[in-house]
Amino acid sequence: MANYLIIGGSSGIGNALVEQLKEDHNVIATFNQTQLELENVTFIPFDVLKEEFPKEEIPEILDGLVYCPGSINLKPFHRFNEEEFILDFRLQVTSAIKIIQNCLPSLKKSENASVVLFSTVAVQQGFSFHSQVSTSKGALEGLTRSLAAELSPQIRVNAIAPSLTDTPLAEQLLSTEAKRTANAERNPMKKIGNAKDIASTAKFLLSSEAKWITGQILHVDGGMSSLKI
Repeated sequence: MANYLIIGGSSGIGNALVEQLKEDHNVIATFNQTQLELENVTFIPFDVLKEEFPKEEIPEILDGLVYCPGSINLKPFHRFNEEEFILDFRLQVTSAIKIIQNCLPSLKKSENASVVLFSTVAVQQGFSFHSQVSTSKGALEGLTRSLAAELSPQIRVNAIAPSLTDTPLAEQLLSTEAKRTANAERNPMKKIGNAKDIASTAKFLLSSEAKWITGQILHVDGGMSSLKI
């Protein structure tokens, strides 16, 4: 049984990943607002913007770390302000860095250590009103590649860049049938991403089956980053 730490494991993609891992592995998952109870899963209250992750909760040997927290703050560029940008950057980049730093000693003791982060298709493709989110996620992609180089061969580091996915985080963008239809039509697959599909990719990256994959940004986006139809 491997030991996995999922930051943000009570909702959306993080929760879907917990569900996929819990039968065969020891899973520690954090929650901010919604606490769950699942067999083989230890849930820990944790706010990434307000506190340090308790080191005593990190297993001596940690085989995988997945950092899920994120935001989708869409607005015109002229309304882009420093305070909101810094908050986004702290949530999506700085807090991830702190967690990885705290987990490094335990990750280095694993024979198949893997770190998985989350970006967005908006870094690869230019979308209107996405300047705030794509700036911080772009930094996360740079971190992924640099960290993969620095930590190899002991620890693999990869990121997943989804298109719009049906999760609570995207609720406002999918709040009506008209919005759901319009967003589905923008995707080459003519549908909206599913949290389970993204989680399956994360599960693969954690596993030994992905032992030859590091420093990659996997575009799990229905072809949106590379296809024009």
